[in-house]
Amino acid sequence: MADFKTCSIEYFPENILIDILSYLSVRELVRTGRVCKRWRRLVKDQRLWRTVDLTEWKGVTSRTLWVLLRQYLGCGLRCLRLRGLLLSARAGAFLSESWLQALAARCPRLRRLSLLHADLRALRSCLLLPHTLQVLELRGCELPQGFFAQNSSSFSCGSDGGMRTGGRVGRQTSGSSVCQVGKGSMMSMPGSSTGIAIETLVLENVPSFTDQHLQSLCSWERLYRLELRDVIRVTAAGLRGCAARVEISGQGQDAVGGLSRLRALELGNSGRPGSQTQMASLGLGEGWAGLEELTLGGREVGPGLLCVSRLRDLQRLRLRGCPLSEVQVLRSCRGLRGLRWIEFCEVTFQGHHRRQENGEEEEDGSGGGDEGKDEKENPMPTLQHSLAALLPRCSLVFTQCSVNVPTD
Repeated sequence: MADFKTCSIEYFPENILIDILSYLSVRELVRTGRVCKRWRRLVKDQRLWRTVDLTEWKGVTSRTLWVLLRQYLGCGLRCLRLRGLLLSARAGAFLSESWLQALAARCPRLRRLSLLHADLRALRSCLLLPHTLQVLELRGCELPQGFFAQNSSSFSCGSDGGMRTGGRVGRQTSGSSVCQVGKGSMMSMPGSSTGIAIETLVLENVPSFTDQHLQSLCSWERLYRLELRDVIRVTAAGLRGCAARVEISGQGQDAVGGLSRLRALELGNSGRPGSQTQMASLGLGEGWAGLEELTLGGREVGPGLLCVSRLRDLQRLRLRGCPLSEVQVLRSCRGLRGLRWIEFCEVTFQGHHRRQENGEEEEDGSGGGDEGKDEKENPMPTLQHSLAALLPRCSLVFTQCSVNVPTD
């Protein structure tokens, strides 16, 4: 009994202590490492640094990033989320080329990078980002022109086969090209055979993203998912110019040109005050061969549904944050025989009153008995029955939807 009373946290195994420390934030972990030498060693365990979220830590500076990178971040890092200084009184460049080079060297397993309110105009190209990235998320960021181009003018090849940057020439190896960025710094970049390894690109409220940036994405060989939310400067013409088209060859039909490897696309416009409505989803009328999954949100739903019937390879359709009518959905999905899944998320359906034989009015979209109990799960049973007859192999999902029935 006496031994039990004297037992403290110091007697816990290190695995249990690491599990306890995993519930702390990054700032709390750094403070915990100052308690004693044992805790400092435990805090540096890479199992605690697989997912690092610095968006909630106010006052993070470039110096803080260097301290974290040199003392804590390492080969265990898989996901990194950062908040920049774009909306701060100290607005300015937050990420430097030298820090990104050190990040790529110390964290070779980094797969996901999320940047919030970051000013990336000081970075000449996305080639400066770690070449191990598979998912890149940019929210509320500012971009320079030509940021997504792989053949950026900032990285031009010299006549001797080296990589020339700003007048300096780097040596080129068989597996990768090494370029010199700045004084006395070297950066390893992926070879021309592999290109950018990013597979998923998420852009949300990035006002500087234009049709030119979208066209640059056509050179990304591994991009299969593209999410554009509140990107107000992308037009229907720009989206139409990046559409993959079908080419008939001796081996069959292949998607060529544009974003030929793209399989999932999201277009959304929340319609916030002051935002422009480009109706970019009208560019879907070009066909977009190979596109299997489409998400439309806000103001892009209406124009997108006018063109969705031309997406012959479409299998999954998701509509969110918009008012819809049953006729509008049935008319758009009539030609999509390959559709297997439709989800309505936060959709307000336009219902109507129908008159029964006894003269009483009944709201369309809701019934009595057992049907009334399932109203939250399926607010539009008539739509489900109509789609079941039109697309018998298609699954229907309702998420936080409602029915707006007129009072008259």
